[in-house]
Amino acid sequence: MTTAETYAEFGSREARGVSPTYERLSQAVARDDDLLTLLDGLPPAKRQPNLLFGVVRWLGGPVDDPAAFHDYVVTHWPAIETQMLTRATQTNEAGRCAVLLPVLAALPQPLALLEVGASAGLCLYPDRYAYRYGDRQVGSGEPLLDCAANGLVPPAGVPRVVWRAGLDLNPLDVTDSDDVSWLDALIWPEQAHRRARLRAAAAVAAAAVAAADPPLLVRGDLVDDLPALAAQAPTDATLVVFHTSVLYQVPSPRRDAFVRLVGELPGHWVANEAPTVLRYDGLPTPPSDALHNVLALDGKPLAWTRGHGQALTWFG
Repeated sequence: MTTAETYAEFGSREARGVSPTYERLSQAVARDDDLLTLLDGLPPAKRQPNLLFGVVRWLGGPVDDPAAFHDYVVTHWPAIETQMLTRATQTNEAGRCAVLLPVLAALPQPLALLEVGASAGLCLYPDRYAYRYGDRQVGSGEPLLDCAANGLVPPAGVPRVVWRAGLDLNPLDVTDSDDVSWLDALIWPEQAHRRARLRAAAAVAAAAVAAADPPLLVRGDLVDDLPALAAQAPTDATLVVFHTSVLYQVPSPRRDAFVRLVGELPGHWVANEAPTVLRYDGLPTPPSDALHNVLALDGKPLAWTRGHGQALTWFG
């Protein structure tokens, strides 16, 4: 897929109906030869829309007007290029816990959670958030995570988590204002509810740090360093290795190696990735043309999910 096609598809399948600003901006970039030339000078994994838009927002540039965006990117390209090469899209959307919860709550308790691509670790607290599936609320506390669930009876309660760990090439620190500002810049412009959710989830994680009970966040590779981290999980808990919207950033050979490795570990594997990233046979038709992930347990697909945890359609 060309860079232009990547931006056009992002606008039509991910941003449409979710962020008018990013839909308009994506389509403009897809037709902008100047910006496409600059982007094509980056490694393929660094050309993605969320990364470009997040960096421009983090640097204080405009995203609401395509013409102003064009001028800003062309003028400030050296600074933008530097940030795009050193940063990654580490969207730490706690709302994704809402689509993970039905699987996590059904596994043998208690759980030892290990997230691959953990960012700041905000998805390692599914037991401390509240959830609303239609008129059914599960759990208590803040943030309250809304999810439109179809074909599923919501779980009766939240899981019991006794160990939390995360693996990331560049773990973020919820007590570091620069790291939190980067997470904020990755939230799409119109989504004030996600910005409030980030603050609430970061407060939960910061409280754990203050209570000397932080998750074990390890800087490392998802293949080379996963076995050693998994071995630290308590043996009297169910190990759950999980990830969501992470593997698209991993080259295919490395991705295949990870899939082989995680299948050999004790416990369970929960994946929430696009069907073009992890492929499954016999998937039903997705609920709409919008981009969906597939929620799977131990390689068995169970549900279609939206990227920020806002919707789930169960078919497993």
